[in-house]
Amino acid sequence: MKYSMAAAILTPVLFCVAATHVFGQDNKRDPSFANVKYAKHDRHVFDIWLADSSKPTPLAIYIHGGGFTSGSKEKLKPDVLSELLESGISVAAINYRYKTIARLPAAHHDGRRALQFMRSKATDWNIDKNNVAAFGGSAGAQICMWLAFSDEMAKPDSDDPIERESTRLTCVATAGGQTSNGAEFWEEMIGSLVDEETARAALMMPFKGRAPEQVQIATWGGKTLDEANKTAARYSAIDIVTADDPPIFMSYGSSPGSKPPTDPKRLRGWLIHHVNLGIALKEKTDAIKHEAHLKYPGSECEYESLVEFFQDKLLGN
Repeated sequence: MKYSMAAAILTPVLFCVAATHVFGQDNKRDPSFANVKYAKHDRHVFDIWLADSSKPTPLAIYIHGGGFTSGSKEKLKPDVLSELLESGISVAAINYRYKTIARLPAAHHDGRRALQFMRSKATDWNIDKNNVAAFGGSAGAQICMWLAFSDEMAKPDSDDPIERESTRLTCVATAGGQTSNGAEFWEEMIGSLVDEETARAALMMPFKGRAPEQVQIATWGGKTLDEANKTAARYSAIDIVTADDPPIFMSYGSSPGSKPPTDPKRLRGWLIHHVNLGIALKEKTDAIKHEAHLKYPGSECEYESLVEFFQDKLLGN
């Protein structure tokens, strides 16, 4: 595959087919607090559901997908919400700024701010601030993995008390997550799945004639493609994970040997959420002795669902 093709693949614009089929649908119980502001923009809001408990509860934060251009906190799946609450785990769901509002990594930084804000409310909301998880699909998965695999980002000397709160997580769960923004990585991961012409037709649909390099720079900033790619790499899970990071549960809807869809739109979603992305991260985590669990159709996995994973890691069940 040519480099221009790889650059097109790695750009987050291609991730706009969200994994909401895993974590999202309508109709769920009312939150304890709705549209809580965690920063200044209209999209800096979250809903939170507090589990009924006499002692501080763990918290699981949902971060929606949508290619950083769409999606919302309302996509949180009702049955996941109910199962977590009934287990004694409080749940929050955040909105963040789309990349059309503020170029990446603004969305990642919004996720960090929301996490720190919720920790600052731990006493008021009966939350165990030392027992916090995150989960999400596609673009949301990228934010979750960045939070999980980044070093502590708290600023102890900040004048803003929220910035003094920890950014570290207990565990993280993702669906259809893109584990890297690197060109060579994407060439290797999807280059063998379909021929270049077919992949190009599917993946270039959102660009509407724009050059991939232009899109990458517009997405991540910088004056050159190299500068944009260097920034993107700092937000790639496979590049930043270390052995001391919290455990991850990854799920994908495709299997290694599954056949690609023939419809270009469906093919695009299949490619950018392919299980090869999770397999690559699992191989990396195994090599460095980091705990990761990978579930896909036909796989053997210790956990059947993110709820089961959270029950174990957050509650010790």
